[in-house]
Amino acid sequence: MARVLHLFRARKRRAPMEELASAEVVNDAGFEGCAHARPGNRQVLVDAETLGAFQLEPGIIPENVTSEGLDVDGLAIAPRLRPAQVALEVSAVCDPCEQLAALRPGLRAEMQGRRAPIS
Repeated sequence: MARVLHLFRARKRRAPMEELASAEVVNDAGFEGCAHARPGNRQVLVDAETLGAFQLEPGIIPENVTSEGLDVDGLAIAPRLRPAQVALEVSAVCDPCEQLAALRPGLRAEMQGRRAPIS
């Protein structure tokens, strides 16, 4: 069974992710207090298995939700996920950003298709 392991937000763009015990979700925007939360924006989901395969710590790539037991790479577009009382929808394939290249050479290309934006 899939479960949520970690929740993160960035107080400022390009700032390190802050781990949260819980998060308020703003409809069609993202986590309250996250610099990336704005109408039409998406939060990023990655599975712990992918992080482990690349020897990365949760929150470093930067994702908003880290799951376990959910093959993010295998998700189709538009399925709804229901962690707790929130419905999240996988909305697209998430192209890795330049922040990944700064973590480790080649990581940006290696992470292609392994993160999913959710709304």
